[in-house]
Amino acid sequence: MSRLPASEALARFKVLDLTRVRAGPTCVRQLADWGADVIKIEMPEGNVGGDMGGPRHGPDFQNLHRNKRSITLDLKQPEGAEIFRKMVRGADVVVENFRPDVKAKLGIDYESLRQINPRIVYGSISGFGQDGPYRENPGFDQIAQGMGGLMSITGLPGQGPVRVGIAINDTSAGILLANGIVLALLARERTGEGQWVHTSLLEAQIFMLDFQASRYTMKGEVAKQEGNFHPTSPGTGMFQTADGYINIAASGDNLWKRFCEVAGDKELATHPDFATVPLRAKNRAALIAHLNDLVRSKPSAYWVEALNKAGVPCGPINTIDQVFADPQVQHLKIRRPVDHPTLGSFDIIGQPIHMSAFSQPERLRPTPDQGQHTDEVLRELGYDAAAITALHAKGAV
Repeated sequence: MSRLPASEALARFKVLDLTRVRAGPTCVRQLADWGADVIKIEMPEGNVGGDMGGPRHGPDFQNLHRNKRSITLDLKQPEGAEIFRKMVRGADVVVENFRPDVKAKLGIDYESLRQINPRIVYGSISGFGQDGPYRENPGFDQIAQGMGGLMSITGLPGQGPVRVGIAINDTSAGILLANGIVLALLARERTGEGQWVHTSLLEAQIFMLDFQASRYTMKGEVAKQEGNFHPTSPGTGMFQTADGYINIAASGDNLWKRFCEVAGDKELATHPDFATVPLRAKNRAALIAHLNDLVRSKPSAYWVEALNKAGVPCGPINTIDQVFADPQVQHLKIRRPVDHPTLGSFDIIGQPIHMSAFSQPERLRPTPDQGQHTDEVLRELGYDAAAITALHAKGAV
């Protein structure tokens, strides 16, 4: 079956992007990469505001805002607000991550916009939710990592709380909101009406706790730091080899027996302290010490090849450059090229989603310059050259 280009998957939808920093742009990127007509709305140059997502020509900004058009618009000016309302009339989605009080003051909240376009799907990301005692508090990824429990279970036992090395709540909240927006668009096909879809960094963090959270909600177990070893699956963790470090997942009795065969330790499989999963969990410290001594006897390459051949999950601990040198990563082609008019050609991170009917985005369109498409969008809205010149002169765009 021939596949359509990725740009056609969501091509019938127009998205107005009011987001800044990372969580909101992550959401919109999911829609833009699959072909939605995304218009990024920014404050005119020189006005207070800005994206606050790092330098525009830096890797972070370029990776977050590709495949969009950009206009400048001052929503505090009557002319700017009127332009935005015109845009809303013809849009399918609005995405924002302002604090609740800010969007209400600007008149760009859901209740205001649904009066203009009842079919609008309105997506919001906040730090802590759209209501409740923390609704006005500013949100930041690391704050949510701490409040949502992640830092208490990350790191080595006893070393104190540790943040994870990525903005996991910004990213997960953005992906979750994109999923919610697509659900709302599907529902609109049945009902004819849009709706408000929202999530928060705190909710995303708790959702991402997954089994660690359900251990508490079901059994009252409060997870602690376990370092590089799986908290509930003995035999799974990071081990030092003769020349480096690897991860091994010898969980369950079947994989455990296979590991023992590869390790050449016949007594280990039937050892009275390690013969079953409950025994290995009970004698966890002794198990880890024994495995560390065993794995250090051979180099990483031996274990990775031999264990995977035996069906026991095992992999190296890669640095970022080693990740992109890995043959499987290269085969997946998640590193995608961009041709930028100022920065030249470079690679950014593509989509991890594969669909049989749509191809992966081959070459991603570069992040636009600030306001690059302002006049183009205004012409689409019916403004003539004289009106556009006047709007620029007034600073409304």
